[in-house]
Amino acid sequence: MRHRHLPTTALALGVVVLLDVLRVWLPSIITIFGRAAETPAELLGAFALGWFVLALAAPVLVRRLGPRPVGVVAAGVLAAARLALTAAPGGRLQLWLACAGLLAGLVWLGATAATVARPVPGLAFGLAGAAVAHALLGTEDLVWRGGMLGWTVSVLLVGAFLAAQAASTPAWLRRSPRTTAPSRGSAEAPDPAVSAGSAVSVRPAVRSGSGLSASGPRGEAGPAAWLLVGPVLLLAGQLALAPAVWDSAASYWHGSADLPGLGLPPAHLAAVPEVAIGLFLLAVLLRPPRPVARLLWPAALVVGAGLFATDRAGWLAPAVLLTAAGLGGCLALVDGVPEDGNAPARRVSGRRGFAVVGGMLGFAVGAVAYYAAYDLGYPNGWVPVLAALGVAAAAVVAPPFAASPLRRPVPVWTVLGAMLLTAVGGGIHRPTPAPNPPATPPAAVRVVAYNIRMGFGLDGRLDLDALTRAVEGSRPDVVLLSEVDRGWLLNGGHDTLALLAGRLRMPYVFAPAADPVWGDAVLSRFPVRAGRTRPLAAHGAPTGAQALGVTLDLGGRELAVVATHLQPPPGEGPVAQAGEVAAFATRYAAGRPLVLGGDLNTEPGDAAFAEFTRAGLVDALAAARPLRTSPADDPRTQIDHVFVTPGLAPSEVTAPRGTASDHLPVTVTLTLP
Repeated sequence: MRHRHLPTTALALGVVVLLDVLRVWLPSIITIFGRAAETPAELLGAFALGWFVLALAAPVLVRRLGPRPVGVVAAGVLAAARLALTAAPGGRLQLWLACAGLLAGLVWLGATAATVARPVPGLAFGLAGAAVAHALLGTEDLVWRGGMLGWTVSVLLVGAFLAAQAASTPAWLRRSPRTTAPSRGSAEAPDPAVSAGSAVSVRPAVRSGSGLSASGPRGEAGPAAWLLVGPVLLLAGQLALAPAVWDSAASYWHGSADLPGLGLPPAHLAAVPEVAIGLFLLAVLLRPPRPVARLLWPAALVVGAGLFATDRAGWLAPAVLLTAAGLGGCLALVDGVPEDGNAPARRVSGRRGFAVVGGMLGFAVGAVAYYAAYDLGYPNGWVPVLAALGVAAAAVVAPPFAASPLRRPVPVWTVLGAMLLTAVGGGIHRPTPAPNPPATPPAAVRVVAYNIRMGFGLDGRLDLDALTRAVEGSRPDVVLLSEVDRGWLLNGGHDTLALLAGRLRMPYVFAPAADPVWGDAVLSRFPVRAGRTRPLAAHGAPTGAQALGVTLDLGGRELAVVATHLQPPPGEGPVAQAGEVAAFATRYAAGRPLVLGGDLNTEPGDAAFAEFTRAGLVDALAAARPLRTSPADDPRTQIDHVFVTPGLAPSEVTAPRGTASDHLPVTVTLTLP
């Protein structure tokens, strides 16, 4: 590999490693430090933001100690933390390892900014590579997998990153101190810069009226490009380059008129993932006339973020595609923004360092502000829109690259290769086909209702195998899931539903509640013939809720199933929502046998609980009381329930112990009349 490509390679690999750490750090803040909703949102946000504020010291360290030692040490700590997280048993150790890795990654970015003036190629490669790898893994990180595959690939990734980091050090930093020190009377040392056709090159400083300066060939990227790293990571992880969101968006392209996204395998797979990664890379690669690009790409980015902010499930796919194209195009527009040619070299590199760390602080503020809304109850759609407006504004005002034409930062073959690998990932993790109806109706149906807390156990680890064992041990025919995450950035960007359904070998139906990628689901060994979802009025609750009804074909007989997760207003019970769900369920069943279950956030004897019995439903778990289900490590309350219509006879009621979630599953066998 030619030396001029090494800084781009090191930056790309470092972005992949840092994203791996971020996908552990973000859910650790919620599940370990925050214990879900037990910690005040203000304290949680302050703890999270504190690490980014602390990283603002990185440019100062770089100036005092030099970018090489700071960059090498930070890269080593980042790599070590990444490997240690795979071996960590969870809990506080995982949290502190993730915090150490995050801080090291931010310091490494600050040191990298001091020596690499043009970050766009490395950033684009890193984001695209991480997205394709996540798609190939079915959105489950190697950090959580472990095993031979996880460790082998992790060691290779970290080794390649460290090797590229060491080899990419510019020549002027590898010289002896005598040759690199500024001459007597000189204000600054030489600074590396990027020529028009390379990722990094060494050039002598040029004397100007203010002493040695970083002036040279026009067209070198300045602090503006580095400042956008944080907002770009936020938009990429939340929407544009998130494989779990891609898959969720594709699922809304098929289904029924009543329920878009019904989990029946489509006649053809929607190509949202392949198109999204292709649009992003092509937008980085292509250089349309600048007046056209300055209008097209920023507009696409802002419109895509705006569509996402509407929380309309049917608009998720166009939101993904527009944001992916707009993000790539805006990166191309800011690639090569010229620096101040008269500024001292050290000052320029320092500004780049503060820019990238400040931009990452913006990432943290945006992530915390977006997800705190589900506790505090304010509209959060403005967060991605503001991030998109910031990136778009920088792209619009970016001056044209005035030197010789830029080398293409992304070769054409990488676009085709990335699209092909993304398609392969979709084929590997194809949804389980719909089953055929049984020849004769079964005598009984085994039902499990489980709040899975987005797949994270009490130790803060994403352990899908433990979650699978918790469900599979009951040999269920129908599974009702609450708190199903299909791509939240705060939870690491996993499609927990698809991963769990694949392990259980059960097709699924998903219905959005809080937003298009968070809600409730039904998994079934019987064919799903119809479905309908009804959003529930908030009644003061900060998080959205819905009721999902599906009709199962039992082989000549039908069973109506309703899954929900009630959200109580602060200090009150979910009485109004319970009444809405009970009314919806009885209408949907229309005289057929009915099963209704989920995390209802009410206990037997409460007013909300009485809404279901008032509607004529029977508590299927009554015979096993007390049947406490929350919290999983010390159950004190029963807030997970199953109700049925008279005629369905419940038996074998259990709540198996385990810590794969913060709730226990409830299981019941229902004998059909």
